[in-house]
Amino acid sequence: MGKHPFFRRNWKLILNIITLVALAVLVYAIRGQLVATFKNLTRVDAWSLLLMVPVQLGNYHAQTKLYQGLFALVGNKLPYKEMLRAAVELNFVNHVFPSGGVSGISYFGMRMRRDDITGSRATLVQLVKLLLLFLSFELLLVIGLVLMALGSQVNNFVILVTSSLTTLLLVGTLAFVAIIGSQQRINAASAFLTRIVNKVIHYFRPKHPETISTARMQHIFEELHVNYKVIESRWRELKRPFFWAFVANLTEVLTIYVVYLAFGSAVNPGAVILAYAVANFAGLVSILPGGIGIYETLMTGVLVAAGVPASLSISVTVMYRVINTIIQLVPGYYLYHQTIRGSSDDSA
Repeated sequence: MGKHPFFRRNWKLILNIITLVALAVLVYAIRGQLVATFKNLTRVDAWSLLLMVPVQLGNYHAQTKLYQGLFALVGNKLPYKEMLRAAVELNFVNHVFPSGGVSGISYFGMRMRRDDITGSRATLVQLVKLLLLFLSFELLLVIGLVLMALGSQVNNFVILVTSSLTTLLLVGTLAFVAIIGSQQRINAASAFLTRIVNKVIHYFRPKHPETISTARMQHIFEELHVNYKVIESRWRELKRPFFWAFVANLTEVLTIYVVYLAFGSAVNPGAVILAYAVANFAGLVSILPGGIGIYETLMTGVLVAAGVPASLSISVTVMYRVINTIIQLVPGYYLYHQTIRGSSDDSA
């Protein structure tokens, strides 16, 4: 039966309980924002606000095409409907479980096994997707800076934040490519990470000095390297996935801008781009689902620094967060639950 028969038999129930608890924490965390949003509904043009739905559908379409393109590069042609479901589920997981995207990567690897795709290949596709999103956002940041310059809203703070984010993205991208592109470096990274994680686990479980197998982790990282080299050899074919990554970023920013239009204010799009970038990067380290608290504070702060009135930026940020969260959570949880139930039935 194994060391943990209870968990093996009841993993579906346990996972659903954890998910429901995370959802409850999220709803509790945004309870004040929910009240504020309903109060502000009388101030907005509801028809304009409905534009958030098609813009978000465009975002899901872009993510789906991005996944299809990346999997095609490593030899897997997956149907549009399947990848659309995966994109919706992944947004839900990343929103509910605050782990800087790690939960999403783990879930994606598990989920893609139903399409006979190894966990390491799915992980690589997810990592390259994030890489392309970061790189395409650099282009969006440049566009935002130009728009703010045209609106005479560029100051030292804006230049500092934009240059810092661009530098961070570039350094992170170069580090990722340098590690995963070299067999020697990826083996060293695998051994280092496994050793650190095992030491942390060993502190809490003294009788388990090697909870994570070093040999297994090395095999996974070697497979990551092999699949990466396949993508690297076909780098010219990354142009289309890069385009869809840019569209995914653009539609997220447009979703926020739609809320400004619903409030009857056409602010400088460059300010929205910069605020979105800062809030998302900082939200990665938040211990609460969806970066609640940090996200709203930073987005509002950057918008105010860029010349947007505080009263407007607070109202828009709160309304965008609540409505966009609902748009993502409702279909996301349904499809996620269907997938978990299907996986449980298959393993029964």
